Amino acid sequence: MPPLVNASRCTGCAGKEESFCERACPGDLMAVSPQSGKAFCRAANECWDCMSCIKVCPSGALELRIPYQIGYFGARLRPILGRNSITWKCRDINGVESTYSYRNRTN
Repeated sequence: MPPLVNASRCTGCAGKEESFCERACPGDLMAVSPQSGKAFCRAANECWDCMSCIKVCPSGALELRIPYQIGYFGARLRPILGRNSITWKCRDINGVESTYSYRNRTN
């Protein structure tokens, strides 16, 4: 499933020749619409949920829609990258939200 784009947060990486999500996508599936200036996935059926675009989005506008086989509709998972950590915001199928933070680099 392609990432869900929060249009109110997406800036399309304004001022950049290529957005972060476009540069990070290994399948060259992410693009920024010339009309709206917002990111979108060109071929949703080809997205393999690698989360590269989600992890690099500087405005936190992208999140993963967990496939229904795993979490049913409505479940979401969103990473927030810190300098030395990653925080995962999770929402289950009942709307219950949880936050998990992990250190991902050592000094």
